[in-house]
Amino acid sequence: MYGCELEDDGTKRAYKQFGYDGEDFISLDLKTGTWTAANAKAVITKNKWDPDAGYTNYWRNTYLQNVCIEWLQKYVGYGRDTLERKATHSHTHTHTHTVCFISKTLVCHATGFFPKAVMISWQKNGEDLNEGVELRETVPNQDGTFQKRSILNVSPEELKNNQYTCVVQHSSLEKEKVLKVSDRVLHSGGSTGVIIGVVVAVLLLAVIAGVGFFIRKRNERKNRGDALETSSARSKFL
Repeated sequence: MYGCELEDDGTKRAYKQFGYDGEDFISLDLKTGTWTAANAKAVITKNKWDPDAGYTNYWRNTYLQNVCIEWLQKYVGYGRDTLERKATHSHTHTHTHTVCFISKTLVCHATGFFPKAVMISWQKNGEDLNEGVELRETVPNQDGTFQKRSILNVSPEELKNNQYTCVVQHSSLEKEKVLKVSDRVLHSGGSTGVIIGVVVAVLLLAVIAGVGFFIRKRNERKNRGDALETSSARSKFL
């Protein structure tokens, strides 16, 4: 598998990698021009490919850095009208941001944006915060836009005593979006209450079903007992 990316500022990124039996096998390091083995089995292939400078240089310097970028620019040009339309659409209609608190984590979610590049950061009392932050991969939506999550590990006590803020920066926004974490987010507990409510409802239904089953079985046993007594009495009478 191989591919390339071109940012608006001209930054180029590319990759060429192989997998085997569902796992990473070997990849090309574009900075050093050498191959990186993902496991011990790939070392043999690495030792075979590293001396082949012609093969490596073709992919590193010719195809990935030039040919691939040229094709990328060409196809982007073909679909420019569609891409620019989606960028405008995401800015005016579907670009949304939310923050929720779930099980000692703050989740900042941005969705409906285009193009793909986005920055999500956290602040504590106005200062940039980097510790305890987990930034998830940017993933596509069905309409061609993208979504991304940033997760911050924080205790309820820390959240109560400090002001936390999520900052979203994107080219489709006139200015950065600042989302302050309010007491309502802390007290609501995100979607935890909904989950607990569903679990309680399921347990309640299970209890009701169990009681109903017990009553029905008891009535069946009682009816069978009455039928046996009636049959016995009838036999004695005969």
